Amino acid sequence: IVKLTIDTIARIMKDEPEYRSVLTTEVENINYDLITYVQDRLGHDARYAIDPTKIVTELGWYPETAFTDGIEKTIRWYLDNQAWVEEVASGDYQKYYDEMYKDR
Repeated sequence: IVKLTIDTIARIMKDEPEYRSVLTTEVENINYDLITYVQDRLGHDARYAIDPTKIVTELGWYPETAFTDGIEKTIRWYLDNQAWVEEVASGDYQKYYDEMYKDR
């Protein structure tokens, strides 16, 4: 998933220069060197297996968006909604939570 995300962002940045204004680095730096491996948490599963049989058989539900397309749509949403990203990244929302939940 991480490599797919990096590949998708790199491709978008190379193919669509209008998005480069959000970058704080050069396009060439969007590569697997960004990956930092960390020690697994205790009790962390090696993988998560999902069996979609029940939702398919009982509800007839199938995903309408392929996983790789969904990753790209998500990345594009963030690129197209930079005001929201900046607000969240600023940490100002934390003040709200601190005030709302200070007595809990």
